Amino acid sequence: MANKEKKREQERQSTRQLLGIKGCTDYCLQTGHGDLVFFIVKPTNISTMSETSIQARIYALMTVLKGLPGIEMFCTNSRENYEDNKQNLRDRLEVEDMPALRKLLEQEQVFLDVTQVKMATARDFLIIIRLRDTKDSEIFPYLSRIEKSLKDQSFSVARAGKNELYKLLAVYHEQNVTTDSFEQFDFDGERWVITGD
Repeated sequence: MANKEKKREQERQSTRQLLGIKGCTDYCLQTGHGDLVFFIVKPTNISTMSETSIQARIYALMTVLKGLPGIEMFCTNSRENYEDNKQNLRDRLEVEDMPALRKLLEQEQVFLDVTQVKMATARDFLIIIRLRDTKDSEIFPYLSRIEKSLKDQSFSVARAGKNELYKLLAVYHEQNVTTDSFEQFDFDGERWVITGD
């Protein structure tokens, strides 16, 4: 009986509750396990670097990791994944008899392959700092020190603001990257609420 009640309660939860997110501020996601601050690290194209330069980048990353206890790292696609679409096209090709439709399906497959290759390097690299029991007056100096430490090691980094946090959630949980402007809604379904009716 307890399992059925638990399942019913879980079905009633909002997306935010299921993810454990209490809120989103201008600089962090608030969760039950501490506030999460995200630093977006711009990737370096190591395919154009010498072996010595790559080793220097690795050493710089090790220096950062040693200096920041409890650091978390995260990598996510910053663009849409077309694998489901491509699989659907393959399935359709297997059953399609009309030559004209087969040709269109094949052209669509080529288009998706080319598009995916163009976006293959579209990744977001994130360093996550979990704030627990940090006094409000200490938060921003602490975050500034972390940002300076990363920049001192020649990493191109910026702290994620509210818009970037919403984008991160949209890409990671919805694979919703079809627009450059990500609307910010603080509550599930807020975009559908019409006031004044």
